[in-house]
Formats: sequence, structure tokens, C-alpha cells
Amino acid sequence: MADRTRTRLLNALKSSGPRTAAELAERLNVTSVAIRQHLDGLQQEELVRFEDVRGSVGRPKRIWSLTSAGHRQFPDNHSNLVAGLLGGVAELFGEDGIEQLIAHREAQTRRHYLDVMSDASGLSDKVAMLAEMRTREGYMAEVVEENEGFWLIENHCSICAAATACQGFCRSELSLFRDVLGPDVTIERKEHQLSGDRRCVYWIEPRG
Repeated sequence: MADRTRTRLLNALKSSGPRTAAELAERLNVTSVAIRQHLDGLQQEELVRFEDVRGSVGRPKRIWSLTSAGHRQFPDNHSNLVAGLLGGVAELFGEDGIEQLIAHREAQTRRHYLDVMSDASGLSDKVAMLAEMRTREGYMAEVVEENEGFWLIENHCSICAAATACQGFCRSELSLFRDVLGPDVTIERKEHQLSGDRRCVYWIEPRG
């Protein structure tokens, strides 16, 4: 049970960002005392850290978040292997080889996404299906509807090593989203993990 609560706690901090112990306790339906015990243990393992934030009134709030080591608890699709392979491709075939590799991956993924979305009845269905596929690929994706548009939120980058080595992968993914959601949709990246943000966030809305 303790290991399960620990895993759920790490997942909650990954998916929802910095939170107080009370907020985490409510989210996980666990007592605040138990949450604080787990947080203390995770802090000793250097997986979480806290910051005391003072508001306009009352005592400071203790806000907990993942450390870099905490983020590394989540899968990154064999980062060392990926980075090594990309380095080898660049050395053997140059930048053209890297671009061909990116284009090949994008084409394969596009075909898969379009096939899955073939029965979608509208933009809402398409975005939901896209988030589900991205979650299966390790991106911890979720959708938040707002007015006429949608926030596609990816709480984890499962290709972070590849994207760090070659930012063409990030460019490719944005292009991929535009292709599969259609020409009548506007997509804009609002947060970007490689730019220092906690996650990648896309705003999606009908064009015009």
C-alpha cells in the first residue's frame, strides 16, 4: 500500500504540478498526515522539494514539486539509446539523414493517427482520440475544453532525449498535429518543456 501511495503521489505531482500537502491529500483521498510522511520520505530520496510561499495573509504555504531526479522516475523511451542512435545517424549521414529520419517517423505516426481518427465525428472527438493515443505513447496527455477550443496538455515528454538532441522532433510533432486535426483548425504551442516549462501545452480551436 505504501509503495502504491508513493507512486500515486509522484504521478499527481507530475500531472498536476506543484501542490500543497493538503491538495495532494484531497486529490489522492489520503490523510494529510500520511501524505506528509510520504513527502518527507521522497524528499530524503531527493525526488521532491518544497518552497514556502507567503500570501497576503496567514502563514506561508508549503508547495511541493518534483526535482529533476523525480521527473526521471517517468519513462523516457530509453534516452541514452535514442541519443546515441541520433548521434550515429548524424555522424554517418549528416543533417540530411536526421531530417529523413524525422520525416519517416512523422509519416508513420500520421498514418496511424489518421487511421484511428477515421470515425471521429468532430473536433472534440479528434482531440480526445489524439490525447488518448499520446497517453499510450507515454505523454500523460489530457484535454481541457474552454469556450470553443481545447487545451491539449502533455505532462510528460516521452521523447525528451531525442527532442533535446534534435529539436526537429518538436517541430515535427506540431506539424503532425496540424495535419491530423485538419486545415480548419488552428494549433498553437503555449508551453514547451524544452524551453524550460514544466510541460507542453497546445491551444486548439476551429479556424475563423
